[in-house]
Order: sequence, then structure tokens, then C-alpha cells
Amino acid sequence: MLYTHHNRQVSCHPAGEGRKSPLRVDFDRRLKLEFHGSKVTSDAGFLAYRELDDALGLTEIAGGLFRDSRTGKNGRHGMTGQFRQSLFGRLGGYDDVNDADRLGRDPAMRWIVGGHAVAKQAASTSQMGRFETELLATDENVEALADMNGVWIDKVHDRHPPTKIILDMDSSVSPTHGEQEGSAYNGHFGCTCYHPLFVFNQFGDLERCALRPGNIHSADDWEGVLKPVVVRYQGRKVRLYFRGDAAFAAPDIYDYLEAEGFLYAIRLPKNQILQESIGHLLTRPVGRPPNHVQRYYASFSYQAGSWGRKRRVVAKVEWHPGELVPRVGFIVTNLSRPAERVVAFYNQRGKAEQYIKEGKNAIKWTRLSCRKLRDNEVRLQLHALAYNLANFMRTLALPKEVEHWSLTTLREKLVKIGAKVVSHGRYVTFQLAEVAVPRDLFQKILGLIDDLRRRPAPA
Repeated sequence: MLYTHHNRQVSCHPAGEGRKSPLRVDFDRRLKLEFHGSKVTSDAGFLAYRELDDALGLTEIAGGLFRDSRTGKNGRHGMTGQFRQSLFGRLGGYDDVNDADRLGRDPAMRWIVGGHAVAKQAASTSQMGRFETELLATDENVEALADMNGVWIDKVHDRHPPTKIILDMDSSVSPTHGEQEGSAYNGHFGCTCYHPLFVFNQFGDLERCALRPGNIHSADDWEGVLKPVVVRYQGRKVRLYFRGDAAFAAPDIYDYLEAEGFLYAIRLPKNQILQESIGHLLTRPVGRPPNHVQRYYASFSYQAGSWGRKRRVVAKVEWHPGELVPRVGFIVTNLSRPAERVVAFYNQRGKAEQYIKEGKNAIKWTRLSCRKLRDNEVRLQLHALAYNLANFMRTLALPKEVEHWSLTTLREKLVKIGAKVVSHGRYVTFQLAEVAVPRDLFQKILGLIDDLRRRPAPA
């Protein structure tokens, strides 16, 4: 293929790379800058995530779960390939389809997608747009997307069975702009937004999520998010726990958790009766205040007017230096452990807020810029799956020396590895830069991933 530029005929690379004259810099004229988008990648770390994906059998199930409504010759790129392109693009920080044309020529992405993309290129921006807003936006496919996080987590637990599961439920804010369907002003967050709901486990895996309009209560539709997760764990021999903030202090939630055998700790909004029950702790201690925080705990039975029976309530009272009134918190629980340990257990709920922050910063799951609510539902689910794949890498495949890396650090150091691609007769070699992630570390990661593969039973 030929095209003319400044009266010169230039040959085009089959994957879209042209032979253009190099750029020059003035600080040292010996330097030339050439761009080889089909021979060089800045995302060679994708290959480690694809190896993890293959070892756990994650994206390969997409073809059997999603319904492909395309007919004729419109399906050049399969559902699984386009699903991988959507997922890994978000994993690399490309949070929408605007970069699909360039990513489609990237050698790492082409090998991630597989199939025809390896020799040619992956899906274009228009193809990816139709995939996310048309093919995946059907009722059947949206339901499959919402269920897929749980399917993936089950695959991980099949290899590493947990003895207990702690579920943390929390809502968050996703700011909106313009006339987006479902957008509404939320007084708590002080902005126009969506109000998604999330359920995490203690490993940081996102069990399930749902996108909701911005003006609804934090606990609205808790059944649609929590109950499918609980159903999945009914067949497993694990101890079940639940934590939630005061938004989830509702008798129907208590009753459901107790019926399903959960132990729970939920923040309880304070009222006059609760305050009177610990009145002896609300009087300032006699004497000169110390320079450290004084903490007191109490445990008592309490029954609100809307409750069918009494339940245990744990109170924590903190006197801070320089403050005239104490800080008081109440937790309703069916745990039998001492009050101080109940509070310590509940305080671990803060990890869920950290996971949400990582989803916003590393995966950018607040980037929901479509006009239709349904299309944004699809995008949130795709972001959630990308988050889980990144978290699986952190919890399952990182050596001890880097197990503290955040998802943002993983993207910046592991995903963003530059590499030159060299093609041979039978092989393709990615020559990776060795800076943040040296060869030995990358080899350890691949070794831990290999340990996750199912081995045939010995004869």
C-alpha cells in the first residue's frame, strides 16, 4: 500500500505503521526519534496478566456467557477477543474506547486479543464502541457481566479455599457531567453523580457491584447486590461475616444475615436511648486530662422500635486531649467476642474504602461518560473485572519483596514495561526493558502464576 506525503511515496506497515522520517531534537543532533507502534510496546507487562488470566481460565469463559447478536460477516473479532481488549485496556489506564485504534496496533494488545489480531490488528474505536454500547448492553449480557466477578472469584477459591469470608458493603460516588441518564444531585457528596454500591471480600476482591442513580439512599437495592453473593457461598464450608456502616443499620438486613448464618458488625446511629445506656462513660474523667487518648468500651442489649427482638450493642467512647466532649460510636452485632475485639473487627471495614479508592485511581472506574445509564452500567462492570484481575495479580502472583505494591504501582511498574518486538520464523520475542521490574522478579511472577494452573491427577 502506498500513500503520498510532501510529494514522497511512503510505504505503510500492514498494522498501520508508516515509514516516516525521524524526528530530531536540538540539544543533541546525533539523536533521531522514530515511532514503531507495531514493533514497540509500552505495555509489555500485559503479557504477565494474560498469563494469569490463562492460568485461572478467566476471559476464556466470555464466549460461552455472552450472547453475540451479530450476523453475517460482522463478527471479524470474536466476543472473547473484544472482551479482552476492553478489559486489558482498562487495566493499562486506557479507560474508554478512544484509544482503541492505537491499542489495536500495539503488539502486546494484539497478542492479548489473539486470533486475527496477532497478524493484523485488534478492534478499532468504532468496533469497540459498538461492542460495549450495543452487544454488551443487552439484558442478558449485562446480567452475565454482573455475575462474572463471582465466577472469577470462585475459580480463585477453588485453588485456594478460604476458611472464612468477610463481606464489606459500601457505596461510593461517581461524578457525572451533562445530561447523563440517572444523574442526580447527592447532598451527602455535594455533587451531581451516580451512586454505585460495592461488596468486597477481605482479600480485596470485588464480589459484586451495581450502578444506581445519584439521589438514592446508600443501602437501596442491597438485596440485588448482596444476595447473589451469599447464594454463591452457601455450598462452601466457610464462616461468613458481614460489615457495614450506619447506612446498612436496618432490621431487614439484620434478619437476613441472621437467617443466612452470618456474624455481623454494623455501625448503629446514636440516639438518646443509646447515649443513656452508657451515661457513666460520657462524664469527663476526674483529674488533669492525660496527653493520650482514653478509650472505654461497653456492651449491652438494646431493641429499637422497629426491631423484632433485642440485639447486642457495643459502644466505644474516646476522650481526646483538648476536646471537651467524647467521640462515641455504637455497633450492633451478633458476635460473642469481647467489646474491644468487636470494635477492632469493625474498624477493618475501612479497607473497603481503600479498595474503592484504588478502583478510582488505578482502574478509573468513575470514568462513566456515556449518555445512557445502561451503557454506563456495562462500563462499570468492565472496570470491576479489570480491578479484580489486577487484584488477583497482587494477592496471588507477587513475590514477598513487592507484595505491598498498590494497584497503581502495579500499573506503573509492571504493566508499563517498554519492549521491542522481534519476529522470527517460528517465534516472536518481546525484548523487555529491565528497570522497575528486572528479569528475576518477572520470572518469579511467572513462576507463581504457573503454580496456579490445574495439574492432571497422577495416574
